[in-house]
Amino acid sequence: MASYAIGDIQGCYAQFFQLLEKIRFDPAVDRLWIVGDLVNRGPDSLRVLRSVRELGEAAIVVLGNHDLYLLMVDAGFDRRGKDDTLARVLEAPDREELMDWLAGRPLLHVEGVRVMVHAGLPPSWSVERAVELAAEVEKVLRGERRRKFLMHLQGDRPERWDDALEGWDRLRFIVNALTRMRFCTPDGRLALRAKGPPERAPLGTLPWFRVPGRVSATHTVVCGHWSALGYYREAGLIALDSGCVWGGKLTAVRLEDGEAWQVAG
Repeated sequence: MASYAIGDIQGCYAQFFQLLEKIRFDPAVDRLWIVGDLVNRGPDSLRVLRSVRELGEAAIVVLGNHDLYLLMVDAGFDRRGKDDTLARVLEAPDREELMDWLAGRPLLHVEGVRVMVHAGLPPSWSVERAVELAAEVEKVLRGERRRKFLMHLQGDRPERWDDALEGWDRLRFIVNALTRMRFCTPDGRLALRAKGPPERAPLGTLPWFRVPGRVSATHTVVCGHWSALGYYREAGLIALDSGCVWGGKLTAVRLEDGEAWQVAG
């Protein structure tokens, strides 16, 4: 049995299939950790959703910002992106089943000393605290308030965590931190509009994983989301978004020994 972590697929089914062939993935004995962003911008989001769902318990998926965007559009959000490629998903006969499945995915997965999340963890949150806060969002996504929550999800504020936050502001910050964060200030203010490489950090910010005293450094964080960072590893971090949808590569890492495989986008 082996566990393979795979970066952002974003509708690139052909590369996803090639990568599974390359690592000789066997769903009967192996497991996939998928860091989120199954869908959007690539050509075949529908096939990716269906194939990952069919893997059942062999695939562990956390939600990414593009997955949440799909759920927002499904719920009626009408400010669509110019590079949105979700039409086939929204027209599919199994749309409702796929959306319910997607909404049931967690925001984090913790196993031993590893935690998988799409973007990262705010510097003041322990892994245990992040699990608690993620559960607040997951409960809403799986309940009767899902549509209402998704209609209030867009936005960059609040920028900084406060335990006293309530309502949609509280849930929005949790989602933004876990699925959109790249840079932040040492005291945890998110700089969500910045998308460049680490050396182009906005003034006063740094990559979230380099904040001194980051509480979640107790675990190895497995994440994606940051194509400008690319496939990158350092102590306590495995970053896997190597920009497949932009013509880069799709990356898989075997968690037991760190061996990596890639296919071209």
